[in-house]
Amino acid sequence: MKYLPLLLLLLCACTKKESIPPTDLSQAALVPIPAEMIPDSGALMINQVFRLEYQPGIIDSQVIDLISQWLTDAGLQISSEGEARLSLEQGKIDVGVDINGLEISENEITLSAGDVSGLIHAAQTLRQLLLTKPDSVRYLPTGKISDSPRFAYRGFMLDVSRHFFPPETVMQIIDYLSLYKFNYLHLHLSDDQGWRLEIKAYPRLTEIGGSTEVGGGPGGFYTQEDYLALQEYALLRGITIVPEFDLPGHTNAALASYAELNCDGKARELYTGTDVGFSSLCVGKEYVYEFLDTMLAEVAQITKGPYIHIGGDEVHTLSQSEYNGFIEQVASLVSKHDKKIIGWDEIAQAELPDGAVAQYWNFAENAKAAVAQGNQLIFSPATHAYLDMKYDSTTELGLSWAGYTDLADAYNWDPLGMVEGVEADDILGIEAPLWSETIEDLDDIEYMLFPRIAAISEVAWSSRDFEAKTYAGGNLFTDFERRLLLHQKYWDEIELNYHKWK
Repeated sequence: MKYLPLLLLLLCACTKKESIPPTDLSQAALVPIPAEMIPDSGALMINQVFRLEYQPGIIDSQVIDLISQWLTDAGLQISSEGEARLSLEQGKIDVGVDINGLEISENEITLSAGDVSGLIHAAQTLRQLLLTKPDSVRYLPTGKISDSPRFAYRGFMLDVSRHFFPPETVMQIIDYLSLYKFNYLHLHLSDDQGWRLEIKAYPRLTEIGGSTEVGGGPGGFYTQEDYLALQEYALLRGITIVPEFDLPGHTNAALASYAELNCDGKARELYTGTDVGFSSLCVGKEYVYEFLDTMLAEVAQITKGPYIHIGGDEVHTLSQSEYNGFIEQVASLVSKHDKKIIGWDEIAQAELPDGAVAQYWNFAENAKAAVAQGNQLIFSPATHAYLDMKYDSTTELGLSWAGYTDLADAYNWDPLGMVEGVEADDILGIEAPLWSETIEDLDDIEYMLFPRIAAISEVAWSSRDFEAKTYAGGNLFTDFERRLLLHQKYWDEIELNYHKWK
């Protein structure tokens, strides 16, 4: 009998379960916040082997490989065998763009979606849960997440014209955007300082027009093979690339490359400054439209998305009738090549075709004019969404002509109510531009994006009405900061050059 207490102690030690900390899925550090979270009281142990299950022939193998790599890198052990299940299900919920779900039980994780983009976003939700948990925590909270975005278009614009960024930098940006559920990358491919996409019919556009940048650096350009590879990389991650060729102004690089685009037939000098509004194609010349038709045909042929952005902003050298006539002709050329146009809000001064999109950045009257024509808007208000604006007076990078934009400014706005008469159905989505007058490399890009790009992602994805209900009596921005602070751990791990706002 003297051994009985010791025996009982050993039995207790062998059968005692590991202590599971309290879990609450609704308090997870997810950005953007999902449409619906239903927590329960359980927990899923992470450090076990998960058996990957999916529908052969329905989900693309590249998508399966990418999701598996994301989750493995985030800490899951994934195999063809295992006690726990990781199930990928596409097409088993309501079919719709980006509709997706995540269900976590005590021995299973299920990612479900109506389409491939939804499946990618469900995977990013799970990835965020893994990446933002404290290192000491070995469990995920159980429960269900049902999600879909508020706006169809959730974009970021990178100006590669004023400073050129190589393909590997753009790919890194695509990875960041995918994590925060953006689905469009707008590349500003031409401006006064550089033409950045190879056009085989007009090789001097890149040979001459792509040879420099702001400050007189070496410039650069994307070959058509580069451009196609960037699109493939982006599409696999749920992102469509929108190419922009700013017309008829912001065209000095083209005017320096082909003398025939100028009214006097003389090529312009290359420009490496940052002034705007001084250049324009000769809109009265038939050659200009032949040039544009050929150029746009090449671009349309190698562009996988539905849009070509035609710019149209800050044209100070043309009369209103000249400007309107030009925009209408270019719009017809884009339509001829089976693409839809996006343009900065000034294009709404002209008569736009059905399906055209005006990008509101500054002038409310133009936004109203676009809606009056039956066209939709992308909201990029300079005072909230321009990520080249300084955080405050101490920020070394960026500009301040639209004021300072700190994290709260990037978060605390809503396109509804911003322009009188614009309703929800008039808004295609939101885009955050980053102009590169002062931005020279990936470190600079990261500093101006983070943390503000996370704020823009939540404005674009999450229903503010739902947030108000979920955090009744609380402050939305305060809760956003709580979640975002947990993302800093991951940013620190990957040595992201982000702005430390707190």
